[in-house]
Amino acid sequence: MPPDPPPDEPVVRYERAGPVATVTMNRPAYRNAQNSAMTYALDDAFAAAAADDAVKVVVLAGAGDHFSAGHDIGSPGRDAHVSFERRAGLWWDHVGRAGAEARFARESEVYLGMCRRWREMPKPLLAAVQGACVAGGLMLAWVCDLVVASEDAFFADPVVRMGVPGVEYFAHPWVMPPRVARELLYTGDRMSARRAYEVGMVNRVVPRADLAAETAALALRVARMPRMGLALAKRAVNQAEDLQGLHGGLDAAFALHHLAHAHNAETCADPLGGMDVQAMKEEGREGGP
Repeated sequence: MPPDPPPDEPVVRYERAGPVATVTMNRPAYRNAQNSAMTYALDDAFAAAAADDAVKVVVLAGAGDHFSAGHDIGSPGRDAHVSFERRAGLWWDHVGRAGAEARFARESEVYLGMCRRWREMPKPLLAAVQGACVAGGLMLAWVCDLVVASEDAFFADPVVRMGVPGVEYFAHPWVMPPRVARELLYTGDRMSARRAYEVGMVNRVVPRADLAAETAALALRVARMPRMGLALAKRAVNQAEDLQGLHGGLDAAFALHHLAHAHNAETCADPLGGMDVQAMKEEGREGGP
């Protein structure tokens, strides 16, 4: 397992080469599990890229062997109890609250709210995905406009094992056919990069060694287009998805997500249905390749 960055190294790296900014999640020891510190560091990086006139395209990547194993539910850096400056909405802070109020306040900000905010960035956002892209990692890939995956990448949303109907940014029926979305959710199995390409969730599948170069080449190809044209084309596609029900569907599924958390809190050991990281790994070993 690659080491986590030292304390003085950022959990998100930001680099610019010509018209392309690369934002890299940098918690490789924990498979780039997304804690709140990473969430707000990602937001800082995306805001910097959006404001920089020299940047025309943004790439989101993950350091190490995996893109992202999802939300941080068990690393030493888990910081769900910490208050950060809220940016995605005007709902009050979760710290000092209890029960469903606390969970809804936090997740409406750091998960659903941030994903919506990043989806609306007016510059094209490309994901370079290797290894695990699981649960919350899916959300990060799904807010991107284009997805380039390595041959070893796999995609999964296993949170139904927690009694929860999918991740907070519930874009499943829009990024893949509904029957495929049902299978992904009902089984919790892994979807290979090749299968993700076949169902239209991924744009390109490339050898692992070529992932960075192929993504950079695609980013440069996109960057040749006029900035305003790209921004308007992105907005047009986003609006089409919303007219197909994405925006309202996200709200409806988010409510069901929190109904599940509340049910778990009353009937199980905790809002996650007693499923910790190890339990999720054990269950996941029965999944497909």
